Amino acid sequence: MRSCRVDSKLLKISGKDNICRTKIMNVLWKLWVFIFENGRNCANFAKIKAKNGRMGRILAIDFGRKRTGIAVTDPLKIVANGLATIPTHTLIDFVQDYVKREAVERIVIGLPKRLDNTPSESMKYLEPFLNRLKKVLPDMPITMYDERFTSTLAHKAMIDGGMKKSDRRNKAVVDTIAAAIILNDFLQSSQI
Repeated sequence: MRSCRVDSKLLKISGKDNICRTKIMNVLWKLWVFIFENGRNCANFAKIKAKNGRMGRILAIDFGRKRTGIAVTDPLKIVANGLATIPTHTLIDFVQDYVKREAVERIVIGLPKRLDNTPSESMKYLEPFLNRLKKVLPDMPITMYDERFTSTLAHKAMIDGGMKKSDRRNKAVVDTIAAAIILNDFLQSSQI
């Protein structure tokens, strides 16, 4: 029997970055709860799967007419990371291939809304994709999640992260970060 052990590492966080500190504390809290609920012995993941359902990833999509940002969680659904930005016309094939390679539990798609909570005009481009995705992956749960201000938050994150102005102009990076923000917000809203 092997036991699971978490090694502590020194994290240096500047005093002005409270958002980063909060996110790290949320991740550490989820990890602690996971270990506490499942005991110290992490060698038998079959029991953990049976208790918590599928140990799959959550895939997030920030749909755009030309480019689409993709983000994914780790198998424990603790951390959301940007995966890629791909041309929208190849999105169905990309998602099918990814689902074949990795265990995906759910797909979260950014829901384009206006400030008055009505669907934006981008919805007319998203609906055909949704219908096709449901036909291609009929057993996959698909969740729509509000994507308002994610591109603005992505630009702010790039500025706060010290990214050069020339690098911030790359719209593919913005789309990937926006997908990660959608996924992170979804994870936080589904916490117990």
